[in-house]
Amino acid sequence: MKIYNSLTRRKEEFVPLEAGKVKMYACGITVSGEAHIGHAFQAIVYDVFRNFLEKLGYEVIYARNYTDVDDKIIAKSRETGIPADKYAAMMIEKIDAVMARARIGEPTLWLKATENIGNIIDFIQKLIDKGHAYAAENGDVYFDVDSSPAYGHLSGRDKEDMLDGVRVENDECKKNAYDFALWKAAKEGEISWDSPWGKGRPGWHIECSAMNMAAFGESIDIHGGGRDLIFPHHENEIAQTEALTGKPFAKYWTHNGLIKINGQKMSKSLGNVLLLSDILDKFSDEALKFALLSMNYRADVNITDDYFPNAEEHLARFYTLIDRAERAFPDEEGLFPEIDRKFDEAMSDDFNTALALADLYGYFKEVSRLLQKGDPAARRMTNQIRKTYSLLGLFWRNAGEYLAQYGAQKDDVPAEIRAIAEERLAARKNRDWPKSDELREKLRSLGYSVKDTKEGYELTKE
Repeated sequence: MKIYNSLTRRKEEFVPLEAGKVKMYACGITVSGEAHIGHAFQAIVYDVFRNFLEKLGYEVIYARNYTDVDDKIIAKSRETGIPADKYAAMMIEKIDAVMARARIGEPTLWLKATENIGNIIDFIQKLIDKGHAYAAENGDVYFDVDSSPAYGHLSGRDKEDMLDGVRVENDECKKNAYDFALWKAAKEGEISWDSPWGKGRPGWHIECSAMNMAAFGESIDIHGGGRDLIFPHHENEIAQTEALTGKPFAKYWTHNGLIKINGQKMSKSLGNVLLLSDILDKFSDEALKFALLSMNYRADVNITDDYFPNAEEHLARFYTLIDRAERAFPDEEGLFPEIDRKFDEAMSDDFNTALALADLYGYFKEVSRLLQKGDPAARRMTNQIRKTYSLLGLFWRNAGEYLAQYGAQKDDVPAEIRAIAEERLAARKNRDWPKSDELREKLRSLGYSVKDTKEGYELTKE
């Protein structure tokens, strides 16, 4: 099993700190708004990590956090008139519900900043005691970046460019402009907690370090998040944690790619944020996962207008063949282990879901061929596909129910008509022209014309 380590910029053999056990943490959502496609992508990626590591036999403790107090949440509280803690709780409830709709697995541990204030204060005080942090006159506490010689190793930045893209506040209170806040003194009307430095609240970066320490101890195996978190968030986590412990914080740093919408970065300022709830109102949770996992998790995902419709259409074709195999051989319970072996081989190379999903096209082509021969191996293949690819959240539905709900969504083609068209496509690929012509006439007799395309075919009701 190999994992790409963002810290060393290469794939490394995965060897956990403790044999047979994996401690994994992924930065979760700041709950200032509803869950969007970027949040879903990250959650799906690390759910897959956990599922595959468990398949390999590891005992995985997987933690995610909710940032439930920060500047954005306080701003939303002012805007809505809802107290910050109640606003955060309301958004967490909404986010949990939509993630459940997407059938994204729950972590072993849910961690929240507001439930770890004591741990955070204790962590900060220890950094002060060791000379890595200092309290300012206004009640803020800052990490002294100069006390961390390795600072910048994860992101590859030096002090000349580390301020780029980072909001700098209260320069007059800091030793250096690039020092970052561990504790923020409360402003009038803000949510706050008592501390040795006065009323205030945690800075963003400290919560993950303190919660990791409380949940796992000094070191973990895998730390993950979106690539946009490398700097400053993960860089700062490393600095403050390793300054306290003197040990590596995480053995493997992993980062998923970012979401683009029609080639542009997704952002509120551009007005192109794609909410997860809106996607699930139109498409299945399987189309969501099939589309996102068809790319390497480290690559950026460019969502175009046909991105999810295409995924749904591919799944409908696959489910059509599953349906045919299950109807043709209802009592066949055998499996096809070679499919599982190839899946594990792909996933062991840095969780290569793109390769694992690409293999499906060949498998279903073979299923179609076997169905034409009346060979029960077709059902054994679909049994194995269901079993193996359930790890990615795919093929869990009753085939007929899926096809009734999603299979005809694009062009309102009944599942039985789609099945004939798929059989004809398979005949064409096998250069069985008489069979192809026969099935074309059958479609025409049922009121449908078929047009061959580069991608496969198009059906039109006559």
